[in-house]
Amino acid sequence: MDKKDNEFLKRIQATFRIEAEEHLRVFSAGLTELEKTRTKKRIAEIIETMFREVHSLKGAARSVDRKEIESVCHPVENIFSALKRHEITLSPVLFDILYKAVERLSKLISAGGLAQSSADLQIQNELIRQLKEITEGSKSSAGIDKPKHAIEIRPVETVITSGHSTEAIPKSSGPMTVEAVRIPISKLDPLLLQAEEMIQTKIAFDQRIKELKEIKAGIDEWKADLPDWRGLRSFTSVELWNEWFEGNETNLNKLESRLAGLTLSMERDQYSLNRMANDHLGEMKQILMLPVSSLVEAFPGMVREISREQNKEIAFIIRGAELEIDKRILEEFKDPLIHLIRNSIDHGIGTPRERILRKKPSHGTIILAFTALESGIIEISVSDDGKGIDKDHVLKAAVKSGNISGDAAEKLDPEEILSLIYQSGVTASSFITDISGRGLGLSIVREKVEKLNGRISVETEVNRGTTFHILLPVTLATFRGILVRMDEFMFLFPTINVERVMKVEPAEIKTVENHETIRIDDRVLSVADLGEVLGLPEHKRADSGNMEPGSGNSNKIRIVVLVSGENRIAFKVDDVVDEQQVLVKGLGKLLKRVRNISGATILGSGKVVPVINVADLMKSALMSAEKIKVRVSLGKTVEKIKKILVAEDSVTARTLLKNILETAGYQVSTAVDGTDAFTRARTGEFDLIVSDIDMPRMNGFELTVKIRNDKKLSELPVVLVTALESREDRERGIEVGADAYIIKSSFDQTNLLEIIRKLI
Repeated sequence: MDKKDNEFLKRIQATFRIEAEEHLRVFSAGLTELEKTRTKKRIAEIIETMFREVHSLKGAARSVDRKEIESVCHPVENIFSALKRHEITLSPVLFDILYKAVERLSKLISAGGLAQSSADLQIQNELIRQLKEITEGSKSSAGIDKPKHAIEIRPVETVITSGHSTEAIPKSSGPMTVEAVRIPISKLDPLLLQAEEMIQTKIAFDQRIKELKEIKAGIDEWKADLPDWRGLRSFTSVELWNEWFEGNETNLNKLESRLAGLTLSMERDQYSLNRMANDHLGEMKQILMLPVSSLVEAFPGMVREISREQNKEIAFIIRGAELEIDKRILEEFKDPLIHLIRNSIDHGIGTPRERILRKKPSHGTIILAFTALESGIIEISVSDDGKGIDKDHVLKAAVKSGNISGDAAEKLDPEEILSLIYQSGVTASSFITDISGRGLGLSIVREKVEKLNGRISVETEVNRGTTFHILLPVTLATFRGILVRMDEFMFLFPTINVERVMKVEPAEIKTVENHETIRIDDRVLSVADLGEVLGLPEHKRADSGNMEPGSGNSNKIRIVVLVSGENRIAFKVDDVVDEQQVLVKGLGKLLKRVRNISGATILGSGKVVPVINVADLMKSALMSAEKIKVRVSLGKTVEKIKKILVAEDSVTARTLLKNILETAGYQVSTAVDGTDAFTRARTGEFDLIVSDIDMPRMNGFELTVKIRNDKKLSELPVVLVTALESREDRERGIEVGADAYIIKSSFDQTNLLEIIRKLI
C-alpha cells in the first residue's frame, strides 16, 4: 500500500470511529433505560431507537470493511427485530448478553481494525453464537434460556451523570475524540483581512460618536441660553432681538450642515459594515463547507464489496463530487445515503442472469448525483436501473405491519401508496437480508431529511428503475423563508417546503366528508387553517376576515401549499408578507423540542418569528382532520380528552409546559398567575392543575390552599413545578395539599407526564 492509500485509510477509519462511538453511546444509554422502563409505549420507542442505531452502525462498519464489528451487529439487529415482532421478550439473561455485545463492540471500535488475538476471537465467536441462539433457538415469549457454555464477559460500566439521568458509557481504552475540521490557509487569509478592516470601521464609529457628542454639547449650550433671553424679552430692543434670531438661524444652519455630513458619513460606514458582515459570514460559511468527495470517498468500496458478495455486476457513478456543502449536513446525511445505496444494490439491481431475462445489460448502474440549484439548495439523487418498486407489495406490507388499515388502503392512489415506504416496518422487498429489507432504512432517511429542513420524493417504474430525489439547504445557518401572518402572529415557512403561494375564491374550496379540499393542477389537496392547527388563542379563521381594502381581491383566500416528502397540504393564512433570507436560531435547552416549531429568526424590526417545522405541521394537520371526522361521525369524541390548566407567569415556561402536555395528547389552558388560575378553575372543568409557585397576586401555595378549601375543586390534583428546591418549600407543598412537587433545575418531561398519568 503506497503512502497516499495509507493516509486515505487512516482518514476513513478516524471518521468511522467518531461515528461508531456516537451510535454505540446512544445504544448503550438506551439499553440502560430499557432495563428500567415499565410502560409498553416507552419500551417500544426505545427498542425502535436501538434498532436504528445498531442498523446504522452495521452499515457504517460495512462501508469501511470492518467485518468484525458487522458480525456482532447483525445478530444484535436480529434480536431487536424479533423484539419488535414480539417473537421474544425482555429478560435479565437477554440484558446480560446485550451488555456483553456493547462491551465487545466498544473494544472493537477502540482497536481501530487491528488483528485480534486468538483469545479475543474465541470470546467474540462465543458471543455471536449466544446472540444467534436467542432468535434461532427460541422465539417463545417465555424468555430466553442462558446457553450452557456461555463465557462470562464483564458488563459495561454505568456512570451517573449530573442531570439525574443514567447513561451506560462503554469503556474505551482509546483517547477521547475532539471534533475538528482542517482549514486551508487560503480560507483563513480573507478572515484576517476582514478583521483588519473591522478595526478601521471601529475607529470610524468612534469618530462618529465623538461628533454626535459635540453636537449634543452645542444643543445643550444653546438650550442653556434660552431662559436668559426669555427673561430679557420685554427689555430688549428690536435690533437686539433680531440679532438673537439671526444667531439662532446661524446655529440651526450649522447644526443642519453637521447632521447632514454626519448622516452621509454614517451611511457610508453602514454600507461598509454591511459589506464586511456579509463577506465575513460568507467566509465563515466557507470554513464549514467541505467537498462532497469527503463524504462519498468510501462508497465505491462499499458498493464493490456488497456486489461481490451477491454476485452482481454494478457500475457505480458519482457526479458533482466537487460541490461543497456544510460539514454538518454532510455528517448528518451520510447514513441516509448509505441506506439508499444499499437498498439499490440489494433490491433494485438483479443478478446478471435476472437482468438478461428482463432484456437488460448484465451489469446494473447506480448513479449518485449532487446538483447545485438556485437559492442555496442542493439536490441529491440516487437512481438505479433495477426492478423498480412494486406498489402492490408495499401496500400489503403496510397493512401487515399495522401502519394502515385494509379499508383505508383501498382508497389510496398510487402516489399515496408509494409514500408508505417511509413508514417504519414497511419494506419494498419481499424478504429480509443482512443488508436491508427490514423496513427501517427509508424511515431513517426521511427523518434525517426533515430534520435538515429538506424534502424527499421518489420516482419508480417497474422493470425500469427507481430514483430518489432529495432537496437540502447547502448550509444550516441561513436559508430563504416565506413570511406569513396569522392574526397578530408571524411565522416563517422554509422556502424549500413551499410549492406555491396563491389566492383562491371561497367557492374553490369544497367540503368532502366534512373535510375541506381544493383542486390544484388536477390534484385534490386537503385544506387546513394554519391558526387552528397551531392552536392560536382566540383565532379567527383565515377565511372569515381575509380582506384587502381597495383591491378587487377582498373575498379571496390566501393559500400556501406546503410539501413534505410525498405529502402536500394547502394552508390558509391571513397574509403572505415577504420572502427573505433569514438567520435561524435554536430555541435553547428548555425549548429543545417544540411541536410544529424548528427554531426562530429575528427580523430587521427586532421581532422574533418562529420557523415552522413543516413535517410536524403536516402531522398536526392530519391529526386535527381525524379528530374532526370522529366528532362529526359519532357526535362526540371516542375518548374523553383530559383537560389540564397550567398556571405560570413566565411566558417561556408556560409555552414549554403547554407544548409538552399538548404533544402528550392533553387539552391545555393557561393562566398567568394564581388568581387567574383559580377563576378559570371555578368556571371551567379541568382534570388537573400544573402550577408554578412564585407568581404575582397569588402564588402556587396560596392557589393550592384555595383549591383544597373549595367544595367543587377540593379533589382536583395539583402538581407544583417550581425553581424553589429547599426542604422547607417541599414540606410546605405537602402541607398545603399538592399532589406532586417537581424542581425545574432537574426537570424531566418524562417524569412530569408519568406523574400526570398516575394522577388522572
